[in-house]
Amino acid sequence: MLYYLFEYLNKTLDVSGTGVFQYITFRSALALMLSLLLSTIYGKRIISFLRNQQVGETVRELGLAGQNEKAGTPTMGGLIIIFATLVPVLLFAKLHNIYIVLLIVTTLWMGVIGFIDDYIKIFKKDKQGLKGIFKVIGQVGLGLIVGSVLYFSPAVTVRKDTAKADIFKAPTESVIAQAPVEEKSTATTIPFFKNNELDYAEALAWTGEGYEKWAWLIFIPVVIFIITAVSNGANLTDGIDGLAAGTSAVSVLALGIFTFLSGNIIFSNYLNIMYIPNSGEMTVFIAAFVGSLIGFLWYNSYPASVFMGDTGSLTIGGVIAVLAIAVRKELLIPLLCGIFLVENFSVVLQVTYFKYTKKRFGEGRRIFLMSPLHHHYQKKGYHESKIVTRFWIVAIMLAILSIVTLKLR
Repeated sequence: MLYYLFEYLNKTLDVSGTGVFQYITFRSALALMLSLLLSTIYGKRIISFLRNQQVGETVRELGLAGQNEKAGTPTMGGLIIIFATLVPVLLFAKLHNIYIVLLIVTTLWMGVIGFIDDYIKIFKKDKQGLKGIFKVIGQVGLGLIVGSVLYFSPAVTVRKDTAKADIFKAPTESVIAQAPVEEKSTATTIPFFKNNELDYAEALAWTGEGYEKWAWLIFIPVVIFIITAVSNGANLTDGIDGLAAGTSAVSVLALGIFTFLSGNIIFSNYLNIMYIPNSGEMTVFIAAFVGSLIGFLWYNSYPASVFMGDTGSLTIGGVIAVLAIAVRKELLIPLLCGIFLVENFSVVLQVTYFKYTKKRFGEGRRIFLMSPLHHHYQKKGYHESKIVTRFWIVAIMLAILSIVTLKLR
């Protein structure tokens, strides 16, 4: 909203200094600072409200050290993340930008699903929360919306040939020779390869001429799968104090670098990456989101004063998935969100192996002492803080390796 006010002051009234709001970097910095302040200052008030409403965590007996001390700790702390993200975004972002609209919808959509799940667990005393089928329906619904908008909206375009054509005139001239040629495309980026574009539409090439118009049959299901997988991965990672918020902040920050570069014609041309017009505006949302996650860690670090609950974890996963898809870096998710992947995979392996051995040997056997993976290390006697810190270090290494893919091909 403030963006439009300062745009009016700059263009209509020619007020000196108001043009600075046109810069994404400036608005991102403001969004980051405001989200940090909101999450740290007003976060305490939200926690007090949750405590007064007796929104306490019901801890299942898993035989983990320090588990009983967490009983009664306020949950639904994801409300802090959502609040501290949306306020700066509404103030500093271009609200007519299609990517910002999608991210706001994603935040609210997944936040509502998580809130319902937490509400059922706490107030209905049902430890299972929202039935899995309804969670999946909600995730599929969001995937349909995001996939349809990204595929059908004329506001979503790309320019894939940034390095194949010289966008500048002679070195003595500093103006751009021609406007970028933008087009609708279902292409994405394959990491670690030269000429690294994969077009989902090519999967239908065997159908003959005109196959491109049916590309949505591939693209939308892929979007649905990614949103469902990443949101569930974030949900499983949220098991000990500070783990999900810290690793997610690292992943989102890396995505912020991708969005800023992909939304800038100069940088995308230099790096020979796909130029995505108007995608740079997502940097403002990312700055606010990172600030809210870091501010949330003020209260969620060990020993936690509040848990994010599914209200936060599902929202985090949904936002990361949509960001990666929008900037055409979804194939980097297994690397960038490696912590989510390993946590998810550890559960799948544990359950599959247990069922297999029970059927074959008559008794179920386990690969890990407990899944998800962070509980395995707890069972081995590692302190929560040590586990979380080491997972953060791994997340940072994965994020750096993801960023390196910009040039390492």
